Amino acid sequence: MSHKLPFQFKPDSEAASPLYMQLAHKLAQAIREGHYQADEALPSERVLSESLDLSRVTARKAIDRLVEQGLIVRKRGSGNYIAPKLEQPLSRLTSFSEELHQRGFKPSSRWLTRGFAMAAPDEQLALGLTTGQRVARLERLRLADQVVMAYELSVLPEAQLPDPQKVGSSLYEYLAQAGRAPVRALQHIRAINADSRLAGLLEVPVGQAVLFITRVGYLESGQAVELTHSYCRSDYYDFVAEMRRDG
Repeated sequence: MSHKLPFQFKPDSEAASPLYMQLAHKLAQAIREGHYQADEALPSERVLSESLDLSRVTARKAIDRLVEQGLIVRKRGSGNYIAPKLEQPLSRLTSFSEELHQRGFKPSSRWLTRGFAMAAPDEQLALGLTTGQRVARLERLRLADQVVMAYELSVLPEAQLPDPQKVGSSLYEYLAQAGRAPVRALQHIRAINADSRLAGLLEVPVGQAVLFITRVGYLESGQAVELTHSYCRSDYYDFVAEMRRDG
């Protein structure tokens, strides 16, 4: 039985790379060229092997490779799906939830902690607090269509967030309703290697590179109201900056 695929694949017997790698490359190319959309089901191993006259083992190994690269997500019992990819512009201050909604994904959070703690020295510095002041601390995993995209720790002065338990899926939405949403922010981005705890939270191998983003959000008055540390899976996140040259 033949199934129509949106791409052509001809094995190259002269190539040094094994057949499954050739197929993985072709599938990755098809995904990047938009033949498959985020969250769309990929043809099954059976369909791929029958359509391309390849063994099931070759099809499975090719898909395994794309899962490792973060292009495909395996959902137990329902098949293989194109992984969501979040391109976040650096010139616009939006929340994780807003960005995902605009791209047709379903955002959600898995809360780890929501409570109060004494402000640490770096938090005092970033938020302009004095020693001994309490902060609200929000620790959560950020998901897109049930795929873990990032681990996030947000710290706010107690006065800005007197009841952390009331924050739902979007911190910025909650702050906006209270009239305390940041209007501008400064972000610093660098790459780090995931330690065992972070790797476990993000469901990636220990040592994998992740994007570490520190953001301080400010009110119109210039008062700092939010310090957020985000650890983003680099296979799912792209940050895009537009630059202009004067003159």
